[in-house]
Amino acid sequence: MTVDVLFISAHADDTELSCGGTAAKLVKDGLRVGLVDLTRGEMGTRGTPETRQGESQAAANTLGAAFRLTLDFGDGNLRAGREEELQIIDVVRRHRPKLVITPYPDERHPDHARTGRVVTDASFYAGLKSLKTDLPAHRPQAVLYYLQNYMFPPTFIVDVSETWKTKTDAIAAYKSQFFDPKSNEPNTFISDPKFLDMIEARGKHFGALIGAAYGEAFISKQPPRVDDMVSAYAGREVT
Repeated sequence: MTVDVLFISAHADDTELSCGGTAAKLVKDGLRVGLVDLTRGEMGTRGTPETRQGESQAAANTLGAAFRLTLDFGDGNLRAGREEELQIIDVVRRHRPKLVITPYPDERHPDHARTGRVVTDASFYAGLKSLKTDLPAHRPQAVLYYLQNYMFPPTFIVDVSETWKTKTDAIAAYKSQFFDPKSNEPNTFISDPKFLDMIEARGKHFGALIGAAYGEAFISKQPPRVDDMVSAYAGREVT
């Protein structure tokens, strides 16, 4: 199954929290989206890998993803060697995305930073015809990076106002991870109700930068082409 855009993250819920609105918008616009998680979440404080598997599939269904794949690179010490690169190369060659979206390689959580680096490298290597595997070479047009804990000036922002509720519904599928007053599990950084308030505030902040209700920000080493400079700033004014 080929896809237009492939989201590759360290943990289930990383994509939903950082750019779930974009994934849902792409699907709404008629594109095919795939999701890949590089770990099973076995080091998580709350829930189990089995619980996370069920939750992540429910979230993928909410977003409208064509598939969700879980690899096992090791949670809490994500491996990023040649064996792991080859697994990502296989995924990229099998699904042949035009774009790959992954965490920015400078992040608070080492698993996220390692994911950004190994996905970037593997996406390049996937295009080497001399690197023989069972699948033909394929190199995506670009690797784009979503923001998580650390904030950097974005290259562009996607208006996700129409799909913000879909994003929050997908996040809500992770019942074991986020705030639940009935839960007896230990409190964590993301189970604090203020965490989801922060996600909401961030979406409004990025949206305000482009004159929208909600936005999600991305960094690209290659800036996108803008064919209509005037329309790109429609409804805005100098600030």
